[in-house]
Amino acid sequence: MFENQGSPFRKLVAGVNAQVPIKNGVMTPYINFDNAATTPPFISVVNRIIDFSQWYSSIHRGTGYKSKASSEIYDSSRESVLNFVGGSPDKDCVIYVKNTTEAINKLSNMYKDIYGGGVILSTSMEHHSNDLPWRNKFRVDYININKAGRLDLDDLEKKLSFYRKSIRLVTITGASNVTGFKNPIHHIARLTHKYGARILVDGAQLVPHSFIDMKPHCSPEHIDYLVFSAHKMYAPFGIGVLIGPRATFEKCPPDYKGGGTVDLVTHNYVKWAKLPDKEEAGTPNVMGVAALVESINILSSIGMGYIDEYEKRLTEYAANSLSNIPDIELYYAAEKNFDKVSIIPFNIKGLHHSQTARILSDEAGIGVRSGCFCAQPYVQKLLNVSLMEIEERKRGILKNHPGFVRISFGMYNTFDEIDVLALMLKKIVSNKDRYIKEYPL
Repeated sequence: MFENQGSPFRKLVAGVNAQVPIKNGVMTPYINFDNAATTPPFISVVNRIIDFSQWYSSIHRGTGYKSKASSEIYDSSRESVLNFVGGSPDKDCVIYVKNTTEAINKLSNMYKDIYGGGVILSTSMEHHSNDLPWRNKFRVDYININKAGRLDLDDLEKKLSFYRKSIRLVTITGASNVTGFKNPIHHIARLTHKYGARILVDGAQLVPHSFIDMKPHCSPEHIDYLVFSAHKMYAPFGIGVLIGPRATFEKCPPDYKGGGTVDLVTHNYVKWAKLPDKEEAGTPNVMGVAALVESINILSSIGMGYIDEYEKRLTEYAANSLSNIPDIELYYAAEKNFDKVSIIPFNIKGLHHSQTARILSDEAGIGVRSGCFCAQPYVQKLLNVSLMEIEERKRGILKNHPGFVRISFGMYNTFDEIDVLALMLKKIVSNKDRYIKEYPL
């Protein structure tokens, strides 16, 4: 039903009708297919920031009316966040950070303070942000992927059984930012809890596109920790979220110390503030929180199921359109039995991914992303990059990194925009020799 109309959500998003200059100097409508990196803001989010700015003030310690109003907005926001993802207000704590990367780093610092060492099970499909923060603090082992690019759940259980009591955490992406594949987080949670460990879900790509339920703490499918970023869910004002059990966060001192984190200080004594203040040093990003709550309100009013269904239609339509173009190599785009978010990686035979991305931008005003998307180990496995090739890149012999062109849809994208993309890709394929000369590596 969607194909015969524009996006029913397009009017909600700022900048969708922006015109940009292309190589020949002509202005053309900008098509943004890079939503997995950052989404544009909802118009209502922008308006909310403008409206709130006249009341914006310092929070918690100010006695003026504006300070009290700002404090109320900031403090009440945590309930909205927990309701959106099925958190438990009586047991979970919402800690605000800058983004998903900082949230994972913060949790890794906490775990180092609490446990000192042990094993972290990550996966071979993670964003660097859910891999690198753990490496200098714990022994990290990686759950394999299978030939289809999906997480190998048999390998997960083997590693859970092998490490048993030394596992501190299983940390997985909810949805890959490379292939879009969703992981069965509740099944993985059940397995993880069976072996006495906890689970962290990187929800950066999942939360903006699909309904997620952390489930009650008594459920074996409960998600212990969840992290995500507002800038990927139409609220780009620099706020991220770390959700987890209060009992964990109360066990260690804050990793950032200073204003707002203390209850009592002398020259030789510190009593830390209660949660969540203890973990939010300095002046908080109240504007970012106001934007996040407004975004949550919009997404909730539409319904995540409706958004998910529309974006799946876009993804299927794009996969079908691109599969009919000669020399287009689609990766994991038409796997109908696989649940995924709206991401398609592809390449054009004979063109480096960076060349394709530049041509799309310069010639048609289409914004995509190319490269490894901060997930180099996953991309290396998907492309079967040899150890010899990796070694040559370490030594600087090979300069141009392997990778993909990635198109990623938001709720405001349209089928007509996909048609423009397909037409431009046909033009590139038909004029490949010319473009190779015009866009040298």
